[in-house]
Amino acid sequence: MNDESPSALPPPAPAASVTASVGSPVHPPAPPIAAPAAVARSSAASVPTGMVVAWVLAAVALGVSALLWQKLSGMQEQLARQSAEAGSRAVEARTLARQAEETVRNTAAKVAILDTRIGDLSAYRAQLDDMIQSVARTRDENLAVDLEAAVNVAQDQTQLTGRIEPLLAALRTAERRVARSGDPRLAPVGRAVARDLERVRAANIPDTAGLLAKIDQLLRQIDELPAGNDVGRGRGEKPSRDAAREPASGWWAKWGLVVSDEARKLLRVSRIERPEASMMSPEQVFFLRENLKLRLQGARLAILARQYEAARADLTAAQIAMGSYFDPASRRTQSAATLLQQIQASTKSADLPRVDETLMALSAAASAANTPSGEK
Repeated sequence: MNDESPSALPPPAPAASVTASVGSPVHPPAPPIAAPAAVARSSAASVPTGMVVAWVLAAVALGVSALLWQKLSGMQEQLARQSAEAGSRAVEARTLARQAEETVRNTAAKVAILDTRIGDLSAYRAQLDDMIQSVARTRDENLAVDLEAAVNVAQDQTQLTGRIEPLLAALRTAERRVARSGDPRLAPVGRAVARDLERVRAANIPDTAGLLAKIDQLLRQIDELPAGNDVGRGRGEKPSRDAAREPASGWWAKWGLVVSDEARKLLRVSRIERPEASMMSPEQVFFLRENLKLRLQGARLAILARQYEAARADLTAAQIAMGSYFDPASRRTQSAATLLQQIQASTKSADLPRVDETLMALSAAASAANTPSGEK
């Protein structure tokens, strides 16, 4: 605008050109006028043109200012809206942050509670593990103790009854329970039970009733056994040749036979192998028979009690007494000796099986179950 001031205007042009520049109608050239008047008219015509330009420029500037103001108002409105939105978002963000903070505090409290519960659960789990181990040890201990008691009772029952069925049943039950347990500490027990089971199956149990019957038969024969110093009959207890002959028909023949028999009884010559037997008195022979009966009775009671070692000892003593103090050439003595040998042969093979290996294994398993794991 300063560049377009009147002082900077170009020199005045001719009137025709001025009027043409401002858009006024073109008139025909006027006749020349005097110089001062022309100058006055040109200056008067140039003043409104500058004002018009100025006003045009002012209008343009005003329009531009209005446009700028409008644009600035739009920008201010947009900024106000954005500021309001930012404020509302900030409020929402603060609200969300406050909620998040509260959530974090609640979560932290919940995490602390969960940590406490996890600690309690860990303690409960440790206690539960200890209880499970204690129950397992108690179960193994009770299993070993129960099996040991059952095997002991079965063995006592076998000793009393002379039958191996109770012991076999107890060993089979122990084998099944040990196999079902699956505890490696009971593996030696299973092997010991298997070995004892085979030993019991192969055991030879005597006929107790038959042995007792034979002992009773032998007891009845004791009183009829001839002692070593018995002079009533010959050592072979054979009838004399005169007795074997036909009886005599005459009285003198009969009288002669009687006299000859009595003469033979008065004097007898024999070989004495055991002098102690020939020196016994009748009372000693009586007590000898009673002692032999007591030996046989003791053997009988030992067989009833399944004490075969004691029975064998009594039978051996009875055999020695029978061979030492009774006539070995007598048929009754020989029959009694044969019966006694049969009884001894039956008792030699008679031995009730024992399961000491199984009992030792069960005792060791019970001791291992009683020992705490930290002391092993």
